[in-house]
Amino acid sequence: MKVEPKGPQATRLRQRKRRLLARLRIPPDGLPGSLVLTHRRCGKPNCHCAQGQGHPVWSLTFMAKGSKRVERIPEDWIELVRIRVETGRKFKEAVTEIFTANAELLTLWRKEQRR
Repeated sequence: MKVEPKGPQATRLRQRKRRLLARLRIPPDGLPGSLVLTHRRCGKPNCHCAQGQGHPVWSLTFMAKGSKRVERIPEDWIELVRIRVETGRKFKEAVTEIFTANAELLTLWRKEQRR
């Protein structure tokens, strides 16, 4: 079944979809989830963290096979992981926009069929 509603709104949605699809490439190094900085105390009584802010700990939090995963990220990887997470987020947002446009086109087409 081909959904082809007419009118200016449908035309704008199809144009938006074409632009998104033209630039959409699955990022081979994209990452899901969030990169988060937390602070942890090491537990040593003489360490500076016992009195003040804990040691900085970076982690990547993501879902895999329905379970939440948290992976610690070494300090020297932070910028690389940050870029890959941002790339993954942008890809996911573009896919969501395309699916939303498809749903809106379907809604317009259904309204036209009722007339």
